Amino acid sequence: MGRVDHVVAVVGPTGVGKSDLAIDLAVRLGGEIISTDAYQLYRDLDIGTAKTPVADRRGVPHHLLDVLDLAEAASVAQFQTAARRAIDDCRDRGVVPVVVGGSSLYVRAVLDDLDFPGTDPAVRARWAQRLDEIGSSALHRDLAERDPEAARQILASNGRRIVRALEVVELTGQPFRAHMPAYESVIGPVAIVGLAAPRDVLDARLAARVDAMWEAGFVDEVRALAARGLAESRTASRALGYAEVLDLLAGRVDEQQARERTVLGTQRFARRQERLFGKDPRVQWLPHDAPDLTDRALAAASRPHPPA
Repeated sequence: MGRVDHVVAVVGPTGVGKSDLAIDLAVRLGGEIISTDAYQLYRDLDIGTAKTPVADRRGVPHHLLDVLDLAEAASVAQFQTAARRAIDDCRDRGVVPVVVGGSSLYVRAVLDDLDFPGTDPAVRARWAQRLDEIGSSALHRDLAERDPEAARQILASNGRRIVRALEVVELTGQPFRAHMPAYESVIGPVAIVGLAAPRDVLDARLAARVDAMWEAGFVDEVRALAARGLAESRTASRALGYAEVLDLLAGRVDEQQARERTVLGTQRFARRQERLFGKDPRVQWLPHDAPDLTDRALAAASRPHPPA
């Protein structure tokens, strides 16, 4: 079989059904999944990240799941290299790469000309120390003063990305967001399928998903991970839900508060995802509950956007 040129991507807010559609497309296209979920990279972060169980993957190979230990930091630059290598491997074997995930940054790192400014360990360490001293919310306010647009794009709870943004601003003298590329693929033609749901419907789905997480043993999952050092992990410990359950286990909140904060945090994250993906003019949006969703997605996948 000859080399495959184009890539299919499935994007949209968390809880909208991206993983199921991506598997459907991979089955129909003879493809394989390239995950761009920043936290599904971690081994054993399963329930809280909604990682598709192996039994439900319908035999479709998945790349970039379960590749990091808790102590390892998730680097977008390293992820970019690994994801593009996996895509090239798929295409060389005549397999359609189906990229799926809710992280706009990670999706764009795979598809577009996203370059990473240099780093300075001393500057990074100074901002990381400031994060430890005042917390992510206060540091986020500092970022808002120096780079308002970056602050609008980065969650106030994401201390690691706040530190990185402040480091880039200090080193380059330019806004962090100035380093984001145009919406133009550098890996060949790409067809981006977006799933959308009305706000009230999505909010209800996310609340139900958090309930299902708890029923599936989420607290026990976090308890086991905490015994292995989850709280000390700068990256993995900040995953939605995991931070809230760590607070529960530490006695800082009760169970109802942990659940409510997980729901609200997930809903806020979904709104941010909608906003970021909504800026990409290449996305072909489809309703999440269309009865002929897979057929419509296949049609969209056949209309790739040309590369830069």
